[in-house]
Amino acid sequence: QVQLVESGGGLVQAGGSLRLSCAASGRTFSSYAMGWFRQAPGKEREFVAAISWSGGNTYYADSVKGRFTISRDNAKNTVYLQMNSLKPEDTAVYYCAADVTHESSSYVDYWGQGTQVTVSS
Repeated sequence: QVQLVESGGGLVQAGGSLRLSCAASGRTFSSYAMGWFRQAPGKEREFVAAISWSGGNTYYADSVKGRFTISRDNAKNTVYLQMNSLKPEDTAVYYCAADVTHESSSYVDYWGQGTQVTVSS
């Protein structure tokens, strides 16, 4: 069992940057692959990025590749999403996820409450 709390969302202009953090509780954090998903109004929740339990492997949606970077600090039970060159189409609620084994949100059992990211043009 793991509980997730996101932070770092906000309003930013196009081209700007934000860093999201996800703090996890529970002793099993370091054994889980972690990820970020997002959901824009009227759209389905979609995969953004994932990172293996060790941090040695990362995966990105094509729409964010080269702009976003996922990382983790197992000593701090925290996963990060550095978002650069933000675009208005990145506007969404961003959710942290634990035990990510697939890009489909249907396979995720553990979710944070979400943090709003708004990119103005």
